[in-house]
Amino acid sequence: MTRIRVLVIDDSAFMRKFISDLINSQPDMEVIGTARDGLEGLEKVRALKPDVVTLDVEMPRLDGLGFLSRLMSENPRPVILISGHDKAGADYTLRALDLGALDFLAKPSGEVSLDFDRVKEDLWQKIRTASRVPCNRLSRRTRTPAFKRAPSAASKGGANLIIIGSSTGGPNALTEVIPCLPADLSASVLVVQHMPAGFTRSMAEHLDRQSALTVREAVEGEALRPGLCLVAPGGFHLQVNRGGTVSLITSPPRHGVRPSIDVTLESAARNWSGRIAVAILTGMGSDGSDGCRLIREKGGTVLAQSEATCVVYGMPWVVIERGLADQILPLQEISLALSRWVDLGDRNDTGVA
Repeated sequence: MTRIRVLVIDDSAFMRKFISDLINSQPDMEVIGTARDGLEGLEKVRALKPDVVTLDVEMPRLDGLGFLSRLMSENPRPVILISGHDKAGADYTLRALDLGALDFLAKPSGEVSLDFDRVKEDLWQKIRTASRVPCNRLSRRTRTPAFKRAPSAASKGGANLIIIGSSTGGPNALTEVIPCLPADLSASVLVVQHMPAGFTRSMAEHLDRQSALTVREAVEGEALRPGLCLVAPGGFHLQVNRGGTVSLITSPPRHGVRPSIDVTLESAARNWSGRIAVAILTGMGSDGSDGCRLIREKGGTVLAQSEATCVVYGMPWVVIERGLADQILPLQEISLALSRWVDLGDRNDTGVA
């Protein structure tokens, strides 16, 4: 069996050994080297050519962000960030994902902690997923400039709902979609990104700074309205209620995740009286496909991201394989397709051919 070759970068000797021991305990992976900072990490990447890199946040000489910036321009490799769980750690994580990090693992508590043992299964899964990602899909993308359109005086925006689901690679993909939706979009938007508690608020703030729409983390009972994009909080499922509000619930995870895209889609299919469009973006697993079937049965529209532009072609592939996708589109075309879907519905509502 060919093992997944991992490089561990961390300035803590304890963490280097602890992470290495967790990785080496698995028969399909091995640590081929360690580094104490970003500069040594770059040297080890060039010499050892690892399949996957785990990366600490704060390090001397060259920190994680500096390492990522140079790595992705010189020698792209799948990187899993080992991140703190506080606000600063969440902000740092979003910046690292923007620079090309594939995924991250949130430490349950302090930097040096045996509590890390509680997330070992997550670490192993992320390493296995990362090892299958082509390196040419990891570099930072240049976002398509936002397009403008004239406001529709007769807009029926309260009837339109857009739901976007994503997982691994999703934070970067969302920066290609949400900021390209126009300010006068006559639709409510929901985003369900697989991400733990403490990180979704930073992601929403990150998207809000780049977007013409208002983007924020959803709160219990909040009303959906055109031009507002709500992000499902990590640790909660987001449900759409009759009357156009949302609820946050802590029922068991679906597909091992909370928030789950299926939970949101199923509630929207039950309770939303207007039109629904769904976009399933990059991610591992099958979350979203069951909900897409219900949305299609209700007459909704489903878009799936194309394989060539996915970091992980899992969730979109399942939707496509089950015959649920109305369109299969490159990531850069999804925002335009969603806006055209809204425009078409507005024209039909007002009787314009």
